Amino acid sequence: MASSGGRGADAAREIYVDGLQTAVEHFSTRADPPKRLVYTSSTGVYGDHGGGWVDEDTPTEPTTEKTRVLKDAEEVALDSPITGTVVRFAGLYGSDRYRLERYLDGPVTEGYLNMIHREDAAGVVRFLLEENLARGEVVLAVDDEPVDKWGFADWLAAQCGVPEPPKQTKDERLSEQSLSESARRRILTSKRCSNEKLHELGYEFSFPTYKEGYREAIKAYPSR
Repeated sequence: MASSGGRGADAAREIYVDGLQTAVEHFSTRADPPKRLVYTSSTGVYGDHGGGWVDEDTPTEPTTEKTRVLKDAEEVALDSPITGTVVRFAGLYGSDRYRLERYLDGPVTEGYLNMIHREDAAGVVRFLLEENLARGEVVLAVDDEPVDKWGFADWLAAQCGVPEPPKQTKDERLSEQSLSESARRRILTSKRCSNEKLHELGYEFSFPTYKEGYREAIKAYPSR
């Protein structure tokens, strides 16, 4: 679960690919090597699917150098002499990571949100390890309800008792000169991620959708 700290593709390759390879080489040669390796990847490896559904069998089409690095790291994990599992996480949220202002103040860009509460993110890793599941496989970690960003923002505004935020089309957002590569990638890669496999494996969500997951933040919002 190492992080490149939000830096560029070179730093990402150093941490995600080279660092993972170093860890694998070190731990696999121990007298008592680990039995399992779980690598935490991202749904960013899918690229754009025009709002369509993706799952573990959908071909990956990384659109940036950083997401290509993530895909390369997945191969390191799956080719490891330690039995590897790749978990592709959707956007994490939860305590200290709700980002209410982004959706309440706007403008909100069109597209889909794929999310998972941070407690379920940790829960998925623990579940796969304790139950010894998905050996040598990929698993998508996302909640039950991918949601349209505009619809989510309007729902959140209603729950918090504030006006609906202004909206922005993709073209309007992409015309801004100050966009980072990661922001541009998020705008251009619309998809809905399926968690059917995770349900089939038997994982039970603490927060099945954003409606349960954002309850804490909504209760604490000042206007309430």
